[in-house]
Amino acid sequence: MILPQDVYCIGRLGKPHGVKGEVSFLFTDDVFDRTDCDCLILSVDHILVPFFIEEYRFKGEQTALVKFCDIDTQQQAAGLTGCEVFFPLQEAGGEERLPWAQTVGFDLYDNRTCKVAGRIAAIDDTTENVLFELADGQLVPAAPELVTGIDTRQRRVCMDIPDGLLG
Repeated sequence: MILPQDVYCIGRLGKPHGVKGEVSFLFTDDVFDRTDCDCLILSVDHILVPFFIEEYRFKGEQTALVKFCDIDTQQQAAGLTGCEVFFPLQEAGGEERLPWAQTVGFDLYDNRTCKVAGRIAAIDDTTENVLFELADGQLVPAAPELVTGIDTRQRRVCMDIPDGLLG
């Protein structure tokens, strides 16, 4: 059984392309092209199901056309339209490669005080310095040198928050 904490969302399937079972894939992370993983995980009726990739080709910077094994008709491909696409954390190189956007909803744990500083409500990546925006509105730099670990099971980002940064 595939558990939600073992995967992260990398996009969504769009409409079928052609009549041979190909489907458009709008992705936010091209990890599927950078690794040797031969399947993508789809959320089908809220159940995480592996679909093995027969072949894929890029259609743009954020779109690919994917042909899954055993999906051979336009009708079968249409049944996958709108499915969220996930990728196994283990195949992505583990939690250290988890995109910041996937930490929204995680607790931000301060190693120095041994307390939860707040819940990550959003990621501000509009500037070169990415920030965690906490639910109470406080901003904390998402600097890799401050982050000591990400625990997807406990949904927690652990970091050494500098003194005086939080009010």
